[in-house]
Amino acid sequence: MGLILNGNVSVEKYEKMETPTLQQLSYLMTHSVDSSLSKRSIVFRKFKAGILLLFSDILLICFSLFISLLIRDLLWPGDVNHAKYLPLVPFLLSLFPVAFYLRGLYPGFGIDVIEELKNLTYSITIVFAFLATMSFLVKDAWEYSRLAFLTSWLISLILVPLGRSLVKKIFSSKEWWGVPVIIIGAGKAGENVINSLRKHQQIGLRPIVAVDDDIDRWGYINKIPVIGGLDTIPRLKEQFNIDNAIFAMPNVSRKRQQEIVEKYQKYFSNITIIADLYGLSSLWVSTKDIGGILGLEFKQSLLKRSSIIRKRIFDIVFSIIFGIITLPICLFIAIVIKLDSKGKVFFRQKRMGINHTIFEIIKYRTMHIDAERRLKELLVNNEEFRNEYEVYHKLRDDPRLTKFGKILRKFSLDELPQFWNVIKGEMSLIGPRAYIPAERPEMQGKDEIILKVKPGISGLWQVTDRNQSSFEERLNTDIYYIRNWSMFLDIYILARTIGVVLLGKGAY
Repeated sequence: MGLILNGNVSVEKYEKMETPTLQQLSYLMTHSVDSSLSKRSIVFRKFKAGILLLFSDILLICFSLFISLLIRDLLWPGDVNHAKYLPLVPFLLSLFPVAFYLRGLYPGFGIDVIEELKNLTYSITIVFAFLATMSFLVKDAWEYSRLAFLTSWLISLILVPLGRSLVKKIFSSKEWWGVPVIIIGAGKAGENVINSLRKHQQIGLRPIVAVDDDIDRWGYINKIPVIGGLDTIPRLKEQFNIDNAIFAMPNVSRKRQQEIVEKYQKYFSNITIIADLYGLSSLWVSTKDIGGILGLEFKQSLLKRSSIIRKRIFDIVFSIIFGIITLPICLFIAIVIKLDSKGKVFFRQKRMGINHTIFEIIKYRTMHIDAERRLKELLVNNEEFRNEYEVYHKLRDDPRLTKFGKILRKFSLDELPQFWNVIKGEMSLIGPRAYIPAERPEMQGKDEIILKVKPGISGLWQVTDRNQSSFEERLNTDIYYIRNWSMFLDIYILARTIGVVLLGKGAY
């Protein structure tokens, strides 16, 4: 028998009610993970998360300096006076936290991973540059190793973001992680916002309730109660100490939207407004002041010449270094392919490249030589596989794959030869998917944007939903990548790719 509320209503009945009231919400908030989140002190939650991130940052920065000195000792034994670096420790314990705090990184709730990576890079670079400059101005400056500063800076750029990611992965599911947020509007935009925040808890914005004037929308969205009326906002603010709001009503008239914002903005210190561009890669839109007039600037970052040059330099340097390191692995794979099944080592296929050019992509062969015949027979005789192929253009249980081919696909090792495509300038390390010419009619005009840049070995869709995403979702993700491109985004995708490949997550 469930708990009794008001003498006659059980928990089970509350959860089945289609329209939760404010009184029901109070009960739900008291008996859920998000309830304790709303009742705890906002300051304490931020402090607790901030301390964990601070500890991780300081530990890894000091560790980076230690590793850099160790490397220096290995190269030139006995040539470094370690005692000289001890006075730097207090600076490490003070300058970095201050720099990170000024960038809003403690605790950084509401900051996406790309923005966090950018802020960390800027902060770490500035502090190390300052320390290096100051150390060279003091007496006996020659005793400070320039190599130690350089390597500790580079190691910090890698370890600090990884440490923060680990802290968030461990603690973001805890009830005290994040700050409560109210969603104003329970339509499609509001639903998307709730689902996104629930999925990405590490962001630290915890939706606890949504409100909407439309009675038909009252109920639940992903276990988040939707109660009636915007007029309940003041009571919700007071009762549950909500200080963050997201206005997700992009389809209402501009006048009505302005009225709502002006009426309720006084209740919140942090407000985010979802414009009518929601779902259309809204991050590539930014505000721009034009002589006192507010405008929206639409960006397509990867189409800029400066971006293309920077990306090309990164591609060449990384591909050459990575190619040399993986050469023994490549030779081993080639031998096993020949022993495993009949056919050539490499598989070549025509793909669409930049500016609608056609090039041959190079992969290790993972399929039998009669792969196309097997596929046609399967699609003709099996409706379930046919439907799956129409949606994803892939098959989870693909009969065309060889035994060793399944292993190569699982860890994406079949794509190693594509680094030759990168060196030749036909592909990039990170980019949109390399589509085959036959898929162009299904791209519904989106190829006009996607084919303006080089396709990539890996991309945003590979490290998010990978093969679980539909063809249309991949297209939208590729367009999002082109418009939002930055070196930080490429570094993020590259780091995620390494993790996804090592785990074999979602690949087939």
